[in-house]
Amino acid sequence: MSSDTLDINVPEKGNERLRRFMELVNADTELHQIWRCANVSAVERSSMSDHGPTHVQIVANGAYKLLRLLLDAGVTPSVVKDYHLATEDAGVIVVAASLLHDVGMSIQREDHEIYSVLIARGILRELLSQMYSERERIILQSDILHAIVAHQTDEVGMTIESGCVKVGDALDMTEGRSRIPFELGKVDIHSVSAMAIDSVTLSKGKEKPICIAIHMNNYAGIFQVDELLKPKIKTSSIADYVEVSVSVRGEEGVELGIVYSV
Repeated sequence: MSSDTLDINVPEKGNERLRRFMELVNADTELHQIWRCANVSAVERSSMSDHGPTHVQIVANGAYKLLRLLLDAGVTPSVVKDYHLATEDAGVIVVAASLLHDVGMSIQREDHEIYSVLIARGILRELLSQMYSERERIILQSDILHAIVAHQTDEVGMTIESGCVKVGDALDMTEGRSRIPFELGKVDIHSVSAMAIDSVTLSKGKEKPICIAIHMNNYAGIFQVDELLKPKIKTSSIADYVEVSVSVRGEEGVELGIVYSV
């Protein structure tokens, strides 16, 4: 890899197939350049937050943690249920789709998920062929490409894995994510509401397998929850497993709790 290429870090948590996949990803100079091109389109040409290595690493880590919380609760991944493959393969699907879901931004913003599928197909054939039989590769590739398409809000996800990717994408909303648009002079409801969010944490819920806890410094962040996160949860395959809580830090630092139903 070139000296300006940074490894994508997704802790495999004992998943040896995911560890091997990440080795292949981090050795793929073409993919790293595609991420850089996606960032040029997003940041420099569209005044958006980045859609390159930083974003995909945040999404991959969040989506993979969502999957692990579901596994801990006894939820069976779709690739296990439908094809009798291993839970480790579900982890590869979730992380691969997270890493590739926005590569179409290197071409254009509108319909980028379709362009992402076109680009990702060739990359997946190359990477997965080094790990799987042809049958297994085709199964994983199909589910990864579905998760890429289904990350858009109005697309209904059909697999547990795609739901993790879709919700994981929506969780990249903290204040640091609006820094680039602000520096470029773009001030709108998206950037202002993102600046209101201090942190997002994932943990086991009180009543459901997953609790998404969002901590804000003012109520502008509600836009991110109502207009971006909740619609994605509703059209995902994991809505029944997710609860959302919001806390808003008041003037004296006291947090006011809000419980959301999705």
